[in-house]
Amino acid sequence: MRAVVEIDSALRPVVVVCVAVGVSLLIGWIVDRSLRRIDGRHPETPLWHLLRRCGIPLQVVICTAILRGGYRSAHFADDHASAIGQGLVLVLIGASGWLVVRVATAVIDSSYARYAAVGHDVPKIRRLRTQLTLIQRVFTAIVTVIVVASMLFTFPAMRTVGASMLASAGIIGIVAGVAAQSTLSNLFAGLQIAFGDMVRIGDTVVVDGEWGTVEEITLTFLSVRTWDERRIMMPVSYFTSKPFENWSRGDQRMTGTVFLHLDHSAPVALMRKRLLEILESCAEWDRRAWGLVVIDSTPTTLQVRALATAKDPGDIFNLRCIIREQLIDWLHCEHPYALPRLNTASAPGQDVDHTRDTAPAPDTKDLGPGPGTR
Repeated sequence: MRAVVEIDSALRPVVVVCVAVGVSLLIGWIVDRSLRRIDGRHPETPLWHLLRRCGIPLQVVICTAILRGGYRSAHFADDHASAIGQGLVLVLIGASGWLVVRVATAVIDSSYARYAAVGHDVPKIRRLRTQLTLIQRVFTAIVTVIVVASMLFTFPAMRTVGASMLASAGIIGIVAGVAAQSTLSNLFAGLQIAFGDMVRIGDTVVVDGEWGTVEEITLTFLSVRTWDERRIMMPVSYFTSKPFENWSRGDQRMTGTVFLHLDHSAPVALMRKRLLEILESCAEWDRRAWGLVVIDSTPTTLQVRALATAKDPGDIFNLRCIIREQLIDWLHCEHPYALPRLNTASAPGQDVDHTRDTAPAPDTKDLGPGPGTR
């Protein structure tokens, strides 16, 4: 009889675990099938597809909740029951926070996807993406703090010192505020960037002389991807305290210029005609404006400025390169005299006798008396 009791007590934990795992897998499968069916009926709403990512944390929550509610019936030893119960509570709290974050992420991603699918205003889409990204990060940070605090307060020792911790919260807050001043400034700067529409993900910016695209914005730093695929990591407080260029804010259309230093004999009228031919063959030119003028002259060269327009910063950069390359190639082939050179010839009308002896005349006062002198 004692052996039967021992076998029964040994099997109960296995039965409880198997029941918890089986029920959680069954509920997860039912929820996944339901979401898949709803997604098939409403393909225009990406929320149902994104919610399927919550399957694993949902199963962990269900399994842990069942184990937490039935572990006492498994008749664990008294020295292990309290530790097992405490561990299950911690896992349940962590899995619940994980599930909440996954659901919030699915809702945010679904909102952005629906707006981006029907919206045609690129700056507004970028602004919404930036705001939702920072909102998601703030929400994740808040949930993480709540989860960690809830885990800590499950320990009796933390409950005992809770009153003293709350009493000294004011002093701790002041000290933490002074110590983390830069971190807090970056945090508020990130929120200011998100809702102040100063810079958005995907914007083309120039910071510290570097041209690049904003790739990521977090609560503390901002990543700029340069044209040569480098990443410049900058604190977000930089963009709220120092000036920078944002080429994508408002209307993205831009005017680009190309400067050339040429000889005074350069055929400016023919260059203007050639520039128009180059622009008409370029898909980057948006046909808003163009021009070629002489803006300066030096004793040796003329400074010529070619001007053209494009719909965005990327096209204007390519268009400037094309204009510069093809104009110089055309001058080299058709009008090589127009390229700058170093003049070594004499000026027109100046006759210089290079064979004349230019040695200085002797000083006669030191030669002594000449013939016929007395």
